Amino acid sequence: MAVSPFAANTLYLTYSKDIEGEGATTLAKASYQNGKLTDWQDLFVSTSRSDTGRHFGSRIAFDDKHVYFSIGDRGVRDNGQDTLTHAGAILRLNPDGSTPSDNPFVTDKAVLDEIWSYGHRNPQGLVYDAPTQKLWSIEHGPRGGDEINLIKRGANYGWPITSHGKEYWGPLSVGEGKLKEGVEPPVKVYVPSIAPGSLVLYRGDKFPELKGKLLAGALKLTHINVVSLSDTDKAIGEQRIMTKLGERIRDIEVTPKGEIYFSTDSGNLYRLKR
Repeated sequence: MAVSPFAANTLYLTYSKDIEGEGATTLAKASYQNGKLTDWQDLFVSTSRSDTGRHFGSRIAFDDKHVYFSIGDRGVRDNGQDTLTHAGAILRLNPDGSTPSDNPFVTDKAVLDEIWSYGHRNPQGLVYDAPTQKLWSIEHGPRGGDEINLIKRGANYGWPITSHGKEYWGPLSVGEGKLKEGVEPPVKVYVPSIAPGSLVLYRGDKFPELKGKLLAGALKLTHINVVSLSDTDKAIGEQRIMTKLGERIRDIEVTPKGEIYFSTDSGNLYRLKR
């Protein structure tokens, strides 16, 4: 769920829509006033149906004119490189759910028009940084190999042909290798996995030491992961905070005043204090 920058009192949501017993990740919007949701409208039902019940991905981000949202591979690895499904991709739409005419693949019949990037396993964090006009994601790898990616127009992020992780059933590497020509490499890799749950890029003034840094909630390793970036978008430092809390951190949000709130799988809501 995300608050719309395009209309007052409007929320964008993604959910799994049941279609003949299979779940299809769907973008919807609704009005929110006086504690109630009204005027629910499905804007886009993706081509990502599966009965697997996992790897839905689905975080939402906005630039000044568009909606981006991620869809995991739905537990079917080949979906990452299948550009005739929305699974394993990040999509870019107009606020009404239609397809922008300048999307990278609108003239390519081998790729669905809504796809902005593909080759993703399960992106659980997505943030658009307005000052730099850059889109960032963080996603789950297999056993090891979680990734932070700088999302570029039309790029292939490799899953499952490239990976830094291992098979769950043994010590074998997943894919053909860690890098491959034509595949966009990750900005940062986590081995072992931290199991990311969210992503923000902090631009507030309340915590100047965090300004310009990526913050990700970690589920498996129960902390907030702080990543410093260079001027050329390289990951040059990492800090782990809130480790003593011992909570699976699911979501991080930054208010217009620069305050940082985060929620955990136990149902708790926290605010960072100086």
